Amino acid sequence: MTSGERDLTRLLKDLRPHHNPGRYVFVTVAGPVPDDVRPVVTVCETEGCTLVIPQTEADAGGLDYHYVAAWITLRVHSALDAVGLTAAVATALAAAGISCNMVAGFHHDHLFVPHGRVSETMALLVGMTDGG
Repeated sequence: MTSGERDLTRLLKDLRPHHNPGRYVFVTVAGPVPDDVRPVVTVCETEGCTLVIPQTEADAGGLDYHYVAAWITLRVHSALDAVGLTAAVATALAAAGISCNMVAGFHHDHLFVPHGRVSETMALLVGMTDGG
């Protein structure tokens, strides 16, 4: 298994962003993950576990949320110790006024951006791969 790309120029050239369909929300639970919930991200903190789940599951389970996001996967295989990818993406999105919650997986980075701005975000990310 390869550890992924570290060169920032190559990472940006091969972002290959993919919009995963659906609407995703951040919820927090104090105990175990409910049986009827399939999180795409789980982060456990002292205050509880944050789950990123499809909005439909949150609604069905009566779970409270305040932010509806689109999920974009950067399909470049970035190394976990690569330097600059998160900063480059976050800086470009910030310049456009787009909030972004970024999560690193072993193979890919995942962005959660405001659902209403997914098309704009995708265009910006594709533009980054063209050197634009």
